Amino acid sequence: MTQRTAGIHHITAFVGNAQANADFYAGILGLRLVKKTINFDAPEVYHLYFGNETGSPGTAITFFPFDGARRGRVGGGQVGVTTFVVPVDALAFWEERLTKFAIAFERVQRFGETYLRFQDRDGLQLEIVAREEGPESQWSFGGVPAYRAIKGFGGAVLYSMAPEQTMHTLEHVLGLERIDEDQGLVRFRAPGELGNLVDVNASVMGRGRGGAGTVHHIAWRAADREDQERWREYVDERGFQPTPIVDRQYFTAIYFREAGEILFEIATDPPGFARDEPFDALGEKLMLPDWYESHREQIKQGLPPLEIRVLEEDVQ
Repeated sequence: MTQRTAGIHHITAFVGNAQANADFYAGILGLRLVKKTINFDAPEVYHLYFGNETGSPGTAITFFPFDGARRGRVGGGQVGVTTFVVPVDALAFWEERLTKFAIAFERVQRFGETYLRFQDRDGLQLEIVAREEGPESQWSFGGVPAYRAIKGFGGAVLYSMAPEQTMHTLEHVLGLERIDEDQGLVRFRAPGELGNLVDVNASVMGRGRGGAGTVHHIAWRAADREDQERWREYVDERGFQPTPIVDRQYFTAIYFREAGEILFEIATDPPGFARDEPFDALGEKLMLPDWYESHREQIKQGLPPLEIRVLEEDVQ
């Protein structure tokens, strides 16, 4: 039996203030808040999902925001850089937009492409690259028109404590194809159109520390629940000790930590974020799983206020 993921499903990170997080990813980057829910394991903390118009697999970056969270340290055992992809003629637009919001960035060259490298307000390392591949977003917000909007993930750069073993897992467990090397990075390709190019730093990285501004886990795509069950058996047979299948409402998930200490998840494409809200109202209401619904008022009182708003720089 062989398995092959289509690529990245979502990436989840720790951040600080929830409103600052929404202002950055919706207000500046123009992503849509497609789901406002809670961390099912810590209901006093939001779980916010941002993506394209539906938050489809390969587009959703998600956050656990917590006021006063300690700042983490990006390093080994983490996704070091999260890559967004935009249309081929949109990079100049994004240079102007980052400048408009006083976000420092640098132009980085690798694998024959130009990347705009920058950080969010919590220090999460991000970059934007322009490619033809992948469907364009249909979402427009603030000063970001749909034809310049972020499509989803271009990929990620992995920082590993054991890069040779991490690369072996990508190639021989997840089924990515090793395609190139450049500047100490090794590139792998998955067959999907978004979130399909993953780079691994071939050097052993010093251990990172979890906290605001760091990625908690990277999730890979499973076609459906049946495929996920095959994945769980497949991963278990290779000694990774995956968790049982966990219901996350909008997908089901298994988790395992690979040898380089990066937390991997395998998540199903369905059912998606429209399962409990209509398309036109995605992200507007606090959505809770059934087992927390009886505590709705108590949970709401413990969460900070949050709104998706057009920022002043886009109103002027």
